[in-house]
Amino acid sequence: MEKAEALLIIDMQKVAFTVTRYDSESVTRRIARLAEQFRLKNKKVIFIQHNGEVDNYCYPNTEEWEIISELPVQPEDIVVEKRANDSFYKTNLEEILRTHNIEKLYITGCATDFCVDATVKTALTKDYDITIVSDCHTTADRPFCKAKTLIDFYNWLWADLTKTKYKIKVVPVAEVNID
Repeated sequence: MEKAEALLIIDMQKVAFTVTRYDSESVTRRIARLAEQFRLKNKKVIFIQHNGEVDNYCYPNTEEWEIISELPVQPEDIVVEKRANDSFYKTNLEEILRTHNIEKLYITGCATDFCVDATVKTALTKDYDITIVSDCHTTADRPFCKAKTLIDFYNWLWADLTKTKYKIKVVPVAEVNID
């Protein structure tokens, strides 16, 4: 059986955009176009939605918890709720991926240096074939580092991680070729 592909859209929620995120409008537009390409090819689009109850914010079914309006969730999309940075940690994500025979993940979202990074590293150790869409993730400036520097650093880091079953690919959206 052929291995399927899915697009992960991590934490593109209203709460994440209450602070300035690097190039957020362009990043969001690129993610939206990529999601449409996946849907047109009958590929899975999986939204990861952070539940921040443990930190006393971002409660489910509140406005801050909602996915941003520029990325409307479609009926055929899948939504996974998480409570930690890692999208796999105590969620049903891996079960969903197995159920749909998904081995290849295209990863996008917010924030590069937290939830995206944690998810990438777990996906790598679980032997998923990972493509990071280098211009489809964002973060904010941090106390000791600008957002653009962090994005460039993580794109470099992910591309240079030791492979497990697959080597991580880091490519801009213009080079994404959905099988």
